[in-house]
Amino acid sequence: MKKKIRIDYLIAFVLLLLIEVGIGLYVHDDFIRPYVGDVLVIILLCCLIRILFPNKPKYIFQYAILIGVLAELSQYFHLDKMLGVQGTVFGIILGSTFDVKDIVCYIVGGLLFGLVEFLITKKQVNQEKIESCDVNKSKIKS
Repeated sequence: MKKKIRIDYLIAFVLLLLIEVGIGLYVHDDFIRPYVGDVLVIILLCCLIRILFPNKPKYIFQYAILIGVLAELSQYFHLDKMLGVQGTVFGIILGSTFDVKDIVCYIVGGLLFGLVEFLITKKQVNQEKIESCDVNKSKIKS
């Protein structure tokens, strides 16, 4: 089961990464790039954490939001300039422009991921209860 979960999150990670790269390269608007991209990046990060730690860390989406907020704070303090990484891959990942709206988007992305995880878990628990009832019914009939 854990292998299947890892594969599911790996597929989601790759798809989200491709979407993020596409947004970064081809979308130059005032909504998708600044807002949807920031929501998706936290979901992307949650998927990566789930791939690396399949035992479902309890506070996964909170950790992802925290990482996003820390990255945003690094932009506020111009960490890219301090480290001399402007224009490098690391500098691009780190970012250079602080915006409180980005933090709101990170929270929305984390909450969306948390909601989906909750719904998936609830469905799995319900399915296990149904299967357990079916097994008990078959034992009673025998």
